[in-house]
Amino acid sequence: MHDEEDDNDLTAGLDLGFDGAEDLLRVWRQGLRPDPNLTVSEWADQHRWLSSRGAAEPGRYRTARAPYLREIMDALSPGHPAQRITFMKAAQVGATEAGNNWIGFVIHHAPGPMLAVLPSLELAKRTSRGRLDPLIADSPALRERVNPARSRDAGNSMLSKEFPGGILVLTGANSATGLRSMPARYVFLDEVDAYPASADEEGDPVTLAEARTTTFSHRRKVFMVSTPTIRGLSRIEREFEASDQRRYFVPCPHCGAMQWLQFDRLRWAKGKPETAAYHCEGCERPIAEHHKTEMLARGEWRATSVSTDPKAIGFHLSALYSPLGWKSWSDVAREWQAAQGSDETLRAARNTLLGETWVESGDAPEWQRLADRREAWKPGTVPMAGLFLTAGADVQKDRIEVDIWAWGRGLESWLVDHIVIPGGPDDPAAWEKLAALLGRSWQHANGAFMTVARLGIDTGYEAAAVYAWSRKVGFEQVAPLKGLEGFNRATPVSGPTFVDATIGGKRLRRGARLWSVATATFKAETYRFLRIERLSDEDRALGVLDAPGTIHLPSWADTEWLKQLVAEQLVTIRNKRGYAHQEWQKMRERNEALDCRVYARAAAWILGADRWDEATWRRLEAQAGVETRLPTAVATESAPTDPAQPKAGTLTTPRRKRRAYTPNFMRD
Repeated sequence: MHDEEDDNDLTAGLDLGFDGAEDLLRVWRQGLRPDPNLTVSEWADQHRWLSSRGAAEPGRYRTARAPYLREIMDALSPGHPAQRITFMKAAQVGATEAGNNWIGFVIHHAPGPMLAVLPSLELAKRTSRGRLDPLIADSPALRERVNPARSRDAGNSMLSKEFPGGILVLTGANSATGLRSMPARYVFLDEVDAYPASADEEGDPVTLAEARTTTFSHRRKVFMVSTPTIRGLSRIEREFEASDQRRYFVPCPHCGAMQWLQFDRLRWAKGKPETAAYHCEGCERPIAEHHKTEMLARGEWRATSVSTDPKAIGFHLSALYSPLGWKSWSDVAREWQAAQGSDETLRAARNTLLGETWVESGDAPEWQRLADRREAWKPGTVPMAGLFLTAGADVQKDRIEVDIWAWGRGLESWLVDHIVIPGGPDDPAAWEKLAALLGRSWQHANGAFMTVARLGIDTGYEAAAVYAWSRKVGFEQVAPLKGLEGFNRATPVSGPTFVDATIGGKRLRRGARLWSVATATFKAETYRFLRIERLSDEDRALGVLDAPGTIHLPSWADTEWLKQLVAEQLVTIRNKRGYAHQEWQKMRERNEALDCRVYARAAAWILGADRWDEATWRRLEAQAGVETRLPTAVATESAPTDPAQPKAGTLTTPRRKRRAYTPNFMRD
């Protein structure tokens, strides 16, 4: 480094009497000095300022506020040997700001071409406006290197930021054009689990983005960040499991035992999340929230596995590490408690609080356990709480299998009958027997008789014959079904659509009414319902009601039928290009019981059982002669009001009385 005397020697004899000479000399001196050898975290502490537009705690950035980010950021520094850095994390742990610090460091101290990929182009634009613009505007070291996007310079726009020695390009994972736009030394892949499976049908966005770094070989850096989603489909989990799987170990304030924080050691009194405290795995003593700051400061990252690639490292962090003032342990407990009762909210909690993937309900219960929980009731009779019947019919080459299911409140269900009709779709007698089932009745425990409200029948085998029979008996009571694979559907049942049916070479003018069913959704639901524990006899004696969705199986259901009900498994399949998807696969040859259950469930959905209001359920109970299971709401008396003086927020013109909805099968 040059001192002042050296500068004087170098400038001796120069004419410095012109305007601007001092500025020129100052810039020249700066050019003689090498840049300080900073890491990303050191750069952030010296140069980063947080804007009130995008930060809850504006002001100078302090790595000490979230000390677990220091090693992650420093791994992004040019002097660190890692080339692929994976960060699988919960929400609200500071990951986005760490990525922004890396961007600022690159612009200021290690210029080069950089690509930042967001899940979509729209999100890339919002990130540019909401995070990058404040990052540059509020940090003097960056402001003097990047022109504002509103300037006439075409090199600086919302999605492109030029700076001396490099350029930052933002794009969306849904844009193949953006992903192949340029070579890149640095690639920042944010929220990769929200990326589409393919960018404009040209391939995996992560693969396309990483291909941009090929020309930089050993000098490249790829930073992959995301909250995980579904096991088997999660990109970030796949990358983390291929890394050295680093966990942040912190010391117990009581015994000093180093440990990484795990959710099952966060405990609180039932119904009182405000009492949440972490229990040390060494001494089992509860650790209060106020100890967290010191624990984080004294923590360290430790690898828990061996990476398949020595230049790939991975970090995992849950919301339990969130610093004081961000998300407390009681907040975590409260959100976890509130998520109970719904798969969707539990999935979100597992992803955003624990930073872990969600496992879809695809594990089949053991058929022996189902056999042990069978209940005794007379074959062909409807138990007391059953309020309507649906049937599922599976057409085979030499027979038609039919299961009759009774349904109650909360989609509680009972297997009422299992019928095998000999003869395949080319046998008119088989169709006649199936039609006869539509007029048959089953006796309710109260003495009333019920018919099948709707029969769902699969069209996967001999569709034309199924369409012809359905048209003959009428679509009021029969729903032809077509199974569709995949979970990502807005509704589990859609339709009906009119399809042309050809039988005997004759083209029909008006097609059959075909319903499309996402069978994967109903199979997952069935397995989830089967895992609901059966009530004990003591609880039943006390009047405790079964949980919504409980499936009741009769003692006369044989071993073969039970094995068919759990004959499939949800598995993750990868194609040759590495794309993953989940699908149901048979674990044994016969699965008619599961198929019939899905068709009967789809029939209940078509009837509207998922959308009925309280009044409809009460009319069903009255029709079946069943005592209402929910307490009747007690009307509260209110003070009389003067009709001439309408209250604020009320309509002065009486609204037309809405007619109560009654399903077709309940109408006389």
